Amino acid sequence: MSLDAIDRRILSALQERGRMSNADLSEQINLSPSACHRRVQRLETEGYIRDYVALLDARKMGVPTTVFVEITLQGQTDEVLDAFEKAIMRIPDVLECHLMAGSADYILKVVAENTDDFARIHRQHLARLPGVAQMQSSFALRTVFKTTALPV
Repeated sequence: MSLDAIDRRILSALQERGRMSNADLSEQINLSPSACHRRVQRLETEGYIRDYVALLDARKMGVPTTVFVEITLQGQTDEVLDAFEKAIMRIPDVLECHLMAGSADYILKVVAENTDDFARIHRQHLARLPGVAQMQSSFALRTVFKTTALPV
């Protein structure tokens, strides 16, 4: 299925306000409510809309510190990669894990209360990950720009 201009407007609007009612969405994109609903259902069925979530405020949740951790593994065998990936998924403070091309094998996005809390996360979880040869952590001083919206 290819996306037309109406589909793109729907996706753009829902990325801004995922809890928007169908009536509000249909009005915003200038389409009848029934046609709008059918299109949204099709976008969900086809996998363009993967899920609906609530985005929480990290400060209010008590984890305002963001740390990016570069991980270099001892090797690149399937066994080493699989063991690392299974272990990293069990750490609740890790929001993202990306397999990389370049100097690091993985980059993690970790949230913490503060530097002491990150030290705890590092000691209890990150330092115990299988296959890790080297780890480098960088603390974000301030978030300049952040979005979850993909370009449509």
